Order: sequence, then structure tokens, then C-alpha cells
Amino acid sequence: MRPRHTRPGRRAIAAAAALSLAGGLVTAASIPAHAEETEDLASRFTLAVLPDTQFYSRYTADQFMPRYGNNPFAVQTEWLAENSDALNIPFVTHLGDVVDRATVADEWHVADNAMQTLEDANLPYSILAGNHDVLNSNDQLDDTDYNLENEPFLQWFSPERAAEQSTFGGSDPTGMSQYHVFEAEGQQFMVLALSWRVSEDTQAWAESVIQANPTVPVILTTHSLLSVESDQVTPLETAYGLELWENLIRENDQIFLTMNGHFHGATRLEKSNDYGHTVTEILIDYQMAYDGGNGYLGLYEFDLTNNKINVQTASPWVVSKAPELLTSYDQPFLEGAQQQFTIEIDFAERFAGFNPTFTAGTADEASLSAAARTLLLTGFDAPDAITTELPGDARDFVEVEGTLAHWRFNDNEGVVDANMVIEDVAGDNDLHRADPTATGATGATWEDAFIETESVPAFSADGAAVCFANADRNENRFSYLTTEAGAPITNADLSNGYTIETFVKMDPDWTAEANQWSKFITRTGNRSTIEGVPWSRWDYTSSPTALGISNLREFQFTSIPADTPKGDKTNWSGEILTGSWAHVALVNDPATMSTTMYVDGAPVLRNATGTAGMAFNSDMPWILGADWVDDAATGGWNGCIGETRIIDRPTTPEEWLTQRADLSDLTVGTAPEGMLQADVDSVLFAGTGFPGADVTVAELVVSSGMSVRSAGDLSGASTVVEADGSWQIEVTSGLTAGEHSVTLTQSLGSRAALPTIVNFAIAEPATEPVDPEAPVDPSEPVTPTDPSDPADAGESPDDAAQADPAADSSDDLAVTGTDATVFWTIAAMAMSVIIAGAVLLTVMRRRAQV
Repeated sequence: MRPRHTRPGRRAIAAAAALSLAGGLVTAASIPAHAEETEDLASRFTLAVLPDTQFYSRYTADQFMPRYGNNPFAVQTEWLAENSDALNIPFVTHLGDVVDRATVADEWHVADNAMQTLEDANLPYSILAGNHDVLNSNDQLDDTDYNLENEPFLQWFSPERAAEQSTFGGSDPTGMSQYHVFEAEGQQFMVLALSWRVSEDTQAWAESVIQANPTVPVILTTHSLLSVESDQVTPLETAYGLELWENLIRENDQIFLTMNGHFHGATRLEKSNDYGHTVTEILIDYQMAYDGGNGYLGLYEFDLTNNKINVQTASPWVVSKAPELLTSYDQPFLEGAQQQFTIEIDFAERFAGFNPTFTAGTADEASLSAAARTLLLTGFDAPDAITTELPGDARDFVEVEGTLAHWRFNDNEGVVDANMVIEDVAGDNDLHRADPTATGATGATWEDAFIETESVPAFSADGAAVCFANADRNENRFSYLTTEAGAPITNADLSNGYTIETFVKMDPDWTAEANQWSKFITRTGNRSTIEGVPWSRWDYTSSPTALGISNLREFQFTSIPADTPKGDKTNWSGEILTGSWAHVALVNDPATMSTTMYVDGAPVLRNATGTAGMAFNSDMPWILGADWVDDAATGGWNGCIGETRIIDRPTTPEEWLTQRADLSDLTVGTAPEGMLQADVDSVLFAGTGFPGADVTVAELVVSSGMSVRSAGDLSGASTVVEADGSWQIEVTSGLTAGEHSVTLTQSLGSRAALPTIVNFAIAEPATEPVDPEAPVDPSEPVTPTDPSDPADAGESPDDAAQADPAADSSDDLAVTGTDATVFWTIAAMAMSVIIAGAVLLTVMRRRAQV
């Protein structure tokens, strides 16, 4: 079978995901400076939102400054300060995770300098602590359990510092939460900023603050409330979010909007409170995107005149970069359904129950969303973005040259027992379950490993995964899948580079105590026995290559390169959430002497350099689900692993399992055309397409000012494209006289390309001529003539038709011959317009989806 490559510039945008994939797969639209709709002046202001800035604070000194000469956090606040008047920004809110490591002073210095910029510009803001901003973020603790004197957040962003803001209303007794009241367009709004895991006491304080300001609409900000499913679209409620809903939000009608970060991605959810009014919950967090978030912030344009909130996700950091440093991830705006949207809200009606006098201000502001676009897009040429979409079915992936192994799970179900084989669809490296009674594991059973078909990675075409339960490093309980010793993959020479990609999820019950430093993909062996490998303190007798998770829930890739004296080379991601699928790709490129880790499409910040190829122990198996140390399995994975692929060369995102097959290459080389004989009993369609795809015939009915009617119904005939790319369909039914307009569509399950249209006609069958002098059968009844009928008065039917053009009924089939040529020319032109419109609509949707 020929390799399945997608063509650059012809990749499809997500059909159901925005995802992006930033914190999901990174999917950003390539956005030109397009014309905005002309809007009337209105009462408008912009609320600016800063999501998780932790990686900006952490990597300023060793990543951002050396490469860019600045850092995203600083650029964000500088841009907001410089454009606060142009965008009518009265307030900025930070959603927490100000830093990545609460005990590292240098990170707080970065954050301090960035927020000082807002203070110097007299642009007020709220700020709150996320889980990375407190010394112990254990979910079982709350803000009243902390030793507040030792909390770095309070040392850098104390209530006293907050009180210097003109909008400051007060802090709770811990000092970790605060509220502000800002004025915009003649009205007041409250931002109620709640810290990580607030106690019942703090919730009671928040209640008292709302009651003390009974007429003020409230925007509740906190670090953790709403999450998102693996499709990066569907909102997912959390236990803590529901706690806040039940204890605080639903019973306070003044709370109309909530915002939080923490969970990687973006989504929103509308709920009804106890008053029957809508509360919109919004998640915005891009820390797992390129450059640790790539400077994306939220711009919420409140249009009080037109009763809407227009939301944009923008990055002043992207447009600040030198052109030679731009990559496909550098898009100034994200335009997915969860990153650019409008909240319809009749402000006066929504707030009438507690503020019956709420009105819009003076209608004197032009569109602030358009102004933001002008500020960022003018003079900026965005590179092409990398995009993806959800798969149509299990066939909908890109096969690539150099694939050594590709393990898929969709042909299996239930417990992974001794008889189950996980097929390598690319080679001879099938996986099987290691007998739990013979691995040295304690208490492991066959039931500890099973096939999952429900909670699976959305962007994998496989539709299944293997899950490992009950893994515990303290009890030495683990399970794993293994290749045979000596299988081709065990001796693979990866000196020309490699790509390892997989989908993986930690179980929601994952804990550092039981599951830290576990692995999910391992090339087994003992690195200490490989010639030239230097001694190391922690991992000298571990496997030569492994991909797993750290004690801080960071993906870690550790590998000995082909040049063994260079020693261990590692890659590290940021914090990974439990219960959430991630796509991970490791790309080793000898040309750059580097290994780059990509999580959900975005390269991480800590990558390995000075490395090429991979050292290995001959004939040693690859395993999924455990580590290998001291010549034995250990460190079992607590979670699930999706389809996994190993390639003997570096690849690019266009070739990964998150990409879709190219369905745009359907050709039709053989098809009926012109006028066919009346007695035709079959027609043949043939051409080339994507191997394995379905090609389906259907009649086309078009009504757009004119009617293109098919005389019969040729719908339903279909075939599958052969391995060599050829296909053909013979149609033997529905071949009635008249014009036929037929579509040929290539598809993989639910995903289809634009159709190809074929037009032809079938002649009317010949009729026997009538002899006017033939004798009349006297037994036949004679129909009386109508003297008023011109035909009965001796006028021929042809004469009648010429005398009365309307006599040619519009219900007849379209004429053939010269008139048919004209007709089909017009029909073809009409279809061209329709198809062009469909293509334009698709492109517009593609640009609007991320």
C-alpha cells in the first residue's frame, strides 16, 4: 500500500474541535487582516484576562530572554497598559498559577515586574493564587490550612499591595482571596477573585461581600472550576466546581459569569441558577501550548448597547517576535469555537432582579474587537498554521514511510488475557500480555489490563486503548504488554533519527506516592551494559530508553543516544492533568542533534540537545505499561495507552496520528458524458483515490433559481478504493431517459470530501410512427372533437406548440440536442458557482475553527 501523505496546504480544519489543540492539540487559524462588519457606535468596554503565566515566569531567564530578548508575561502587561485607552480597558484579571514553582524567588521577580507594569500605568487588576502558587496544593487542604506567614504568594501579592489598586474592595481573612469593584460605561462591576481551594469560611466571606454590594453584577474568577473533555470542546464539570456552584454561585443571582484556568484548553458552559437566569462558566488556559502559552490572553468586549460579550483570544507576544523566529504555532488570534465567540446577554433584563436601573452608557465607542485586531494584525504576516480534525473512522489516519511498528487496539475487547494479540498493523511486532504470574509483580491479575472503547482519545482514529489498573510502585504491582524478544523492532537501528508517538492518559486516581516515575513506553535493556555509557547516580542500570511520568506529573523522556559517551538525554513537559488524554510525540533529528517532545502538538520548553539516534541492547523487547530497571519490569503505568507508532526517521506534525487522510485526491478518469443511447443498460465510473476510502454515487438535485432535475435515481452504488489507489463503479439501475447530474464522493466514515460532479443524458426511446390512413377499428370508441381546440381544427400539434409557447409544459424533462447543450452549459456554470461557494464556506469555516 502506498504511503498516506497529507499535502501541505490542503490539510483540513477540525470539524468539531477547536483545539485546538493548545492544551488539547494546538490548532490556530492563519488569520489575515480581514474586514470587520461595520457597526454602529455603542457603549463598550474591554475586560482583559490573563490565564496561567507559570511557564513565562519559570523560563524567562534560560529560554525566553536568550531567544527573544523578552518574555511573554512582560509583553502581555506592556501591551495592555499601552492600549488600555484604545481598547477602553478598565480592569485586568489574573486567573492564577502566577509562577510554576512557589519556592523559586526568580519566578516571583518575573511576575512582580510584569504586574508592576499595570500598576505604573494605573490599570487596576485582581490576582489570585493557583495550585502552583501555594506551598502545598493538596486537594484535601484549603486556604485555612496553610501557614500563611510562609506562603510566597502573600509575600509578593499581599492585601496591602492589592489595596493600592483604586478598585480594591477587600481581602478575606487569609489574604489569599480579594474583590474589586470597577466602573465602566457608568456602571459598576465586581470581580470576586477566589484563591486555590477556598474553605467554607472563605466562601462565607465571598457571600458577605456580595450581600454588601447588592446591586453590583459579579464576575467570579478562580483557578479551578470548569474543565474540558479530551476533544478540547466539551465542557467537563469538576467536583470542586460543583461545590462552588452549590455553595455560592447558584444562589447568588449577581454572579453571571465565571472564569478559571488550570485545566489545559478552553471551553464554556451555560447553567441556570436558582432564579432561572443563565450563568456562563468559561475555561481559558494555554500553558501547554507553544512557548508555554504563547502569550495568549482573553479580550472580553462588553457591548452594553447591543447586549453581547464578544470574546477574542489574542497574543501580543506573537506579533512582538522577530519574523525569522516565527513558526506555524505563532498565530496572533485563535479563532476556534471556544476561543472566539459571542455571549448573548440582555444586561438590563439579566440584572433587573438586583439592579433595575442598569442601563448602557453613552454609545460612543466603535467596535473594540475590531480595534484589537487592527492593533495586532497591522503589518503582521502570520505563518501557515498546523490544523487537524476529528477522524471519520478507524481508517482515517496518515500512513508514513519508515513506520517500524504501529500498535492499534480496535480489534480487541475485554480483559487482555494470554490469548489476545495486539496487532502491529505495519510490521511483525505484535504485542501480547506478559503473564502476571511470571513477571515478579505482586498481586497482579489478568484483569489488571483491559481494552477500553468508551473513554478514548478523540483525535486518534483507532477508537480504542489499553488500560492498566491497580499499579502501585510501593506494592510492586504492575502489568505490561511486550513484543517477542528478537522481533524486528527490538534490533531497529535508529541512527537516522526517529519518531515515537502515542496517546496516553493517567488514571484519575493517580498519586505521586503510588505512581511517580512510572513508564508507559520502554525499550528494555540495561544501559550499564552498553559500551561507552557513563556512570550516573540515579539510572545507571535502567533501560536505555523510556517515556513516563515524574513525581510532579511531568512527561519525561530519557534516552541514551547512539554516541553513548554523551550519556542520558532527557525531555520534560509541563504538568500533565490526570484523567485527560494527551498525544505525545518524540522526534529525534540528527540534522539538528536534538530530540523534541511535543504534547498535543506543541513543543515543550525543556528539550534534549546534542543527541542523535538511540543506543540499545540487542533482541530486548519493547514494552507498553511498565519500566525496566535492573533487568526486570517495574514501575507500572496507572492509566491508559492508545495507539502507538515508531518510525525510523524524524517526522513533522503533518504526518502524525492526529492528522487525517487526504480525501481531496479523488479523480474521475472514466465517466459517461454527452447523450447516451436510449437502450444503455450500464454506465461505468472509474478513477483514483485514497486507498481504503469509500467512493459513493448519488444523484444531485439542485434548486437555486433554476432546477437541475435527474431523470432517474443512480444513488447508492459504492466501492472501496483498492490498495493501488484505483476504483471503479458500474451502475446498472436508475438509467432512465433524460438528464442526469451525479456526484461522486470520497469518504472515510463520517468525514467526506467535496463531491465531484458528472453530467450526462440518456436519449428518449424511439416510438412507432402512426399511419394517418390506417383503417379505424370500428370497435374503438370515437372521442368527440372540440371545435375550440386548434388541434381539432386541423392544426398540427407542432403548429399549436409554435402558436402557444406556454404549451411546452415545465413539467416535461429538459430538452436534448442544441437546447440541451445550452441547458447543461448553464447548469454547469450554476454548479461551479455552488461548488465555489461550498469551497469558500469550507475555507471560512476552517479559518474560524481552531
